[in-house]
Amino acid sequence: MKITIIGAGNMGGSIARGLAKGSLINAKDITITAKTEKTLDQLKKLYPEFHTTTDNTEAVKGAELIIVAVKPWLIDSVAKEICKSLNPKNQIVASVVAGVPFEHLETIFQVQGKTPVLFRLIPNTAISVLQSMTVISAYKASEAQIETITGIFNELGKTIVIEERLMTAATALCSCGTAYALRYIRAAMEGGVEMGLYPEQAKFIASQTVKGAAELLLAHNAHPETEIDKVTTPGGITIKGLNEMESAGFSSAVIRGLKASK
Repeated sequence: MKITIIGAGNMGGSIARGLAKGSLINAKDITITAKTEKTLDQLKKLYPEFHTTTDNTEAVKGAELIIVAVKPWLIDSVAKEICKSLNPKNQIVASVVAGVPFEHLETIFQVQGKTPVLFRLIPNTAISVLQSMTVISAYKASEAQIETITGIFNELGKTIVIEERLMTAATALCSCGTAYALRYIRAAMEGGVEMGLYPEQAKFIASQTVKGAAELLLAHNAHPETEIDKVTTPGGITIKGLNEMESAGFSSAVIRGLKASK
């Protein structure tokens, strides 16, 4: 499959690197666009096989899947450039632009009264190391097309297909959630250093611990409290620490942060 990625910023670049690391898409079948050659040159150093250009109209020619990864305020102008070469019948457009609904995408990607199959994708930057959580919503897509898109992004981590009305909540969890998880690790590092560990030691311990905790839930399909109960012995240090965090508003702060991200 030939894929064009419009936008080589943090997310577009991460998607390109992730796709190139996978086995389904060859780097030579990936075209990437950016405003400047400097941005594209950085990607070409990593994967010389990438096709790069600053011309969005030219970039979409021959692509089977067009991934739009630009800032929300650029989506309309970028769509105008894409539509000059867009073939709604044979090309799929997948938007990674947060907050832009299908209702708007259908309008701006319309060519002579026809709209291509549309997807909304919310991955996170862990896609560059094949560990993304990608939330997917489809518009006028067949089951085969949904399977194709999920197949590609399952190779880059995990996916879930949901209704569009749930995309905002899912964005807070999977996209913003990366930053929230990293902020916890930073706080754990600072606590570790205060207790005498060197920063690199604290970072390694906290990072691996969070990774292991997540793997427990995914492997066992367990509720977090089930795994928490296994390490909170009566009168032990873990329950004391948890109670101290909760008295400082740990859970409520996380919930408020997520709701503020909507």
